[in-house]
Amino acid sequence: MKLLHLDSSALGTQSVTRELSAAIVARWQDAVPDVNVEYRDLDIDPLPHLTGRSLAKADSAEAEAAEATLQQFLDADVVVIGAPFYNFSIPSTLKAWIDRVAVAGRTFRYTEAGPEGLAGGKRVIIASGRGGLYGDTSPADFQEAYLRQVFGFLGVTELEIVRAEGVAYSPQHRADAMAAAHASIRSPLAQAA
Repeated sequence: MKLLHLDSSALGTQSVTRELSAAIVARWQDAVPDVNVEYRDLDIDPLPHLTGRSLAKADSAEAEAAEATLQQFLDADVVVIGAPFYNFSIPSTLKAWIDRVAVAGRTFRYTEAGPEGLAGGKRVIIASGRGGLYGDTSPADFQEAYLRQVFGFLGVTELEIVRAEGVAYSPQHRADAMAAAHASIRSPLAQAA
């Protein structure tokens, strides 16, 4: 089993999502002995933003890196993503990664009946961190709603969110939110049942 672990927070050791994504991955490693984890830190090792030159594959090294990123996603059975809520959305580094894995003909296609996701059969777990309180249905949520839309469009039907929100309100809010988020991490074996 292959697990792809992505972090995108710029906050280093102070990051809520880095702590949560690491806890999720540790839970998988404890429960699934043969899990092979690949890690990518999109803050330290970002992909270039998508441009016309990227689409034209004008830079062979960039095109090769984009293909490797796409293949790494396609090969993964489980994808754990640390996705903080920055300015009502996700970090641009995570968006650049999504631009490399949302590829027509590879992870989705258009048919006469509409779009069809081609990247199903994998589980995606989002470690979400939010300074404020937004819940599940806030019109200001362009983070979790966006990620649900993107992965659903790609054919992923098993998407889980582990969320800590209100972490900027006070140290007590942060501690309580993190405790609740850690407690919400489900066992991989329970998920498979």
